[in-house]
Amino acid sequence: MKRLFISALCSMLCVLPAYAANDCVSRKNVPDGVLTLQQVIELGLCRNPQTTAAYLSAESARLSKNAGYAPYLPSVDASVSASKQLRNKQWSDIMSGASLSASWLLFDFGKRLADLNTLAAVWRATGFDYSNAVQNYVYEIVAAYYGMLSADAEVRTSTYLVDVAKGARDMANKKFTAGSVAKADVLKADTTLASRELELQRAQGNREIAKGRLLYLLSFPPENELRIADMPAAFGGQAESKTIGELIEKARRQRPDLLSAEESSNAAWHRRNAAFLRNLPSISASGQLSYDFDNNYDPYGAGPNDRLGATIGVRASMPIFAGFANVYNLRAQQANYERAQEQQRAKEDGVAQDVWTAYQNYQTAQKVLVQTEALLKSATESEKVTAGMYKVGRATMLEWQTQQAELASAQRQNITAKYDLYIKRAALALAAGELKENLESGNEEGDAE
Repeated sequence: MKRLFISALCSMLCVLPAYAANDCVSRKNVPDGVLTLQQVIELGLCRNPQTTAAYLSAESARLSKNAGYAPYLPSVDASVSASKQLRNKQWSDIMSGASLSASWLLFDFGKRLADLNTLAAVWRATGFDYSNAVQNYVYEIVAAYYGMLSADAEVRTSTYLVDVAKGARDMANKKFTAGSVAKADVLKADTTLASRELELQRAQGNREIAKGRLLYLLSFPPENELRIADMPAAFGGQAESKTIGELIEKARRQRPDLLSAEESSNAAWHRRNAAFLRNLPSISASGQLSYDFDNNYDPYGAGPNDRLGATIGVRASMPIFAGFANVYNLRAQQANYERAQEQQRAKEDGVAQDVWTAYQNYQTAQKVLVQTEALLKSATESEKVTAGMYKVGRATMLEWQTQQAELASAQRQNITAKYDLYIKRAALALAAGELKENLESGNEEGDAE
């Protein structure tokens, strides 16, 4: 686990400095050109305040852990003093001096080590919290990215259906002018065209909402324009090749939120030990060097009455009674440790459930996509056949409109299923703790190219 933590921590602490070289943080507008998913994620990780705050929390915990080594070193204090006394309404001469004191804790039955281990465990837990924040943010980016692609495809589909409805209206007008159909066909075609144009307006509005969601995650104003590439989801490719048992086992080994819970439990264990060890004695060495000046003789030089003093000693101390505070603190830390264990156990159960749910959702999404592709193919052929039959008078406008409606439904279902599959694939990688792995491998491939 230590190797896993060091590898994960190195990768996540190197993320922000890599982005600091460009102007991504200070940008006011989205970069020009068509952005790939990898570029969108990198831009978001550079600008996102939540992941940055999580990184700074990990950095703060690291520095606090480093401060935990201080009790192993001696402490040194220097002081100077100058004073005058008022006696019988007269001020005495200035009395001045300087001193240097040092103390060193020699033995404390492991209290310092327990405190240091607590800080180290907290540092590791915050490091995993940062990794978890990155993975969750990447998943949000992936979902918003494919949500926008889905909305774009919906606009294109709605535009195509408007064109089809216009063609049907024009055909109905021609046939009505020729006297081969009733006016009702023209009215039905006009109604269908108005309905398709309304659906196009809704699709365009949904596209703007989807674009605004992605821009929000990138910390850009929603009025910015954003162009993204339509590409398959690479995230989750490793996860989909494993069995459910392998995914659950891997998630238990590397899910950052579970590892954070484990380290939090470890920190609670060390806090409990530290609370017990504070009831034991400690031994420390101390020394002091002082020099008192005789200002009556020569305020600027050494005088015969100047005094140089020094003391050294060893001190042992042990708490005897503190109003039962130590006893209650020990019991409180024991309760906190047991609570952390239960939280870790609950997280383990939740990880298994997350993987199981994500796996089943992904399997279902695969099947739905296959079914919608078959449905779309059938609806497309049916609409073409019915359109041809209407032109030669072998089908009614109602039959043609019915096939157009089925085609529109099939196209929308296929679009939703396609991009939902990509999102479910990324959700499976997130549940297994592989999403950040995929991101790092993507970076390596991009560098290699």
